Amino acid sequence: MTANPFLDAARVRHDLYADADRITQRTSALARVKTAGPHPATVIADLAATGLRGTVLDIGCGRGTTTLALAERLTPPRLIAFDQSAALLAETERRLAGHTGAKTMRGDFHAIALPNSSVAVAVAAFCLYHSPRPAAVIAEITRCLAPGGLSITVTKSADSYRTLDEAIAASGLDPEATTRPSLYETFHSHNQADIVATCLDVQQVIHHEHRFRFTDADHIAAYAATNPKYQLPYDAGEIARRLRKAVGDGPLDTTSNVTYVVASRR
Repeated sequence: MTANPFLDAARVRHDLYADADRITQRTSALARVKTAGPHPATVIADLAATGLRGTVLDIGCGRGTTTLALAERLTPPRLIAFDQSAALLAETERRLAGHTGAKTMRGDFHAIALPNSSVAVAVAAFCLYHSPRPAAVIAEITRCLAPGGLSITVTKSADSYRTLDEAIAASGLDPEATTRPSLYETFHSHNQADIVATCLDVQQVIHHEHRFRFTDADHIAAYAATNPKYQLPYDAGEIARRLRKAVGDGPLDTTSNVTYVVASRR
């Protein structure tokens, strides 16, 4: 069985999230073709607003999109953007300029350098699937939460973007695209609530379907070229040319199910 690259700590650190520009290109390519589904950062900020007043911790903050939404929606006295990527933290820090009380912290989410019971709201969006032991991360989140503190975790279904995988495989660009391990293998929509419940009291489970329409091969290629799941030794232009020749010029519709689990410390 092919090893899951999304669980390889060295590859995650040095290849997947070492360059903020690549993440920007991938998220922008998806945003351009999205046709339905609320923005996760807005949903998270609204859910977080129901929590205690105090320190807010955004685990796996990435480029800081959710962190910025939390800063603007909650204006917390202390906001910590936590990630293992120095490049992404630098981008987050730039975007948070002017928000009093906001800071960045670099580290491993299995061992967060914060005192016990020091966090009012902890968010972990689209990141726990990078752990082979996501329950251990939930235990660490629980340790950091104050009594009554709120946890918000977010992930996607394991079969997200399935039709895109099928198109990449059918084109011959990456014949194994449909059988490669899912990014969401260890922490996905169907096991998330059970994993969170090992340490926390689950209050809400919310599912949102997001829909995307890639209008043509160029749009597909712009996203596929930045997706580490695929093994594509070509630039976006060549990917588009090969897709167009093998499977046509689109459109291609795909979906992604986003699941939010809101829980509190016992």
